[in-house]
Amino acid sequence: MSDYDTISRREAIQRVTAMLGGFTLVGGTSLIAACEKAQQTAKDSSTAAAAGPQQPIGEFSVQDIAYLDEIADTILPTTSTPGAKAAKTGAFIALMVTDTYEPDDRKIFRAGMATLDEASKKANGGQGFMAATPQQRLTLLETVDKEAKAHMDARDAAKRARDKVGAAKKAADQGANVGAAGAITADTPTHYFRMMKELSMLGYFTSEIGCKQAMRYVESPGRFDPCVPYAPGEKAWAPHA
Repeated sequence: MSDYDTISRREAIQRVTAMLGGFTLVGGTSLIAACEKAQQTAKDSSTAAAAGPQQPIGEFSVQDIAYLDEIADTILPTTSTPGAKAAKTGAFIALMVTDTYEPDDRKIFRAGMATLDEASKKANGGQGFMAATPQQRLTLLETVDKEAKAHMDARDAAKRARDKVGAAKKAADQGANVGAAGAITADTPTHYFRMMKELSMLGYFTSEIGCKQAMRYVESPGRFDPCVPYAPGEKAWAPHA
C-alpha cells in the first residue's frame, strides 16, 4: 500500500466521520490499514462469484454477511445508482469488525445484530429482519437510528461534563435513559447501530460503485481549479480511496 493510498483512505474515513456528526469511528486508525485487505477481499469475491457462494469471514457466516448486506442496503438503497448490497458492503463490514474492532466492540456489534432481529420480530408480527418488507426494515432502522443518536448525544454530553474541572461526579450522575440501555455515562459503549451505520457508509463510499457511480471520480486529476461551479444536487467528487 502506497503513502498516497494511505492518505486517501484516511481522507475517506474523515469524510464519513464528518457525515456522521464528527464522532471518531469505532476501530480508529486500524480502519485505514484494514481497508486494503477489504478491497482485496472484495476483488477476490467478485472474481469467485461465478464459482460458488460467498465465504464466511472470521466469525461471520454467509448468512450473517447476507444479513449485513440487507441492513446496509436499507441505509443506502438503490436509487439512480446501485445500493450498498451491490457494492458487497456486508463483506466489508464483517471484515472490518473482525480485523479492527476490540473484543468488547465485536461483542456489542454481534449482540446488536441479534437485538435488531428481535426488534423486527416484535414490530412485525414475528417476522425477522430478513423476512420483513423493505418498508418494514426502513421503519425499524429509522426508529433504531433515533435511539442511537439519543444514546450517542447523551454519552457525548456526559464526556463534556466529565472533562470540566471538578465535574467528574456530575458526569457520572448525568445521562439519559434510552430504551432498556439504562443511564448513559461517559464510559457507556458505542451504540451498536452507530457501528453498523458508519461501517455501511465507509464501505459504500470507498467501493468502486460508491466512488464512480454515487460520486464523481477522475482517475488522474488535471489542473487545480480552486473555484469550480456547483449546482445543488450535483454529485460530490470522490477521493482516491
